[in-house]
Amino acid sequence: MFRQIGMTAIGVAILAGGQALAATAKEQDCIYQAQVVEAVRQARIAQVEERLVPDVIMAGENSWPEKYNAVISMVAPWVYEMEDVISQDPATAWKEACLSQ
Repeated sequence: MFRQIGMTAIGVAILAGGQALAATAKEQDCIYQAQVVEAVRQARIAQVEERLVPDVIMAGENSWPEKYNAVISMVAPWVYEMEDVISQDPATAWKEACLSQ
């Protein structure tokens, strides 16, 4: 009986650990996406032409994995449509939306 309880506890711990890893992976994914959004925002503040944003950002030093460069072209139009990117925080908005999915 004690052995069965022990095995059940181990199973629950493994399952909880797996869910924690999944949450951590999703959080990290959303953080990387938000970093890309912030890079696009910074490019806009620096008055980089929208069509040049992907090249300019990819030419710089970035802390996200290369696969996140695909996000640049997706978010650039959204960021460039904003009226006031200096006082707005699109990266936080993006991260919150990402985490809520």
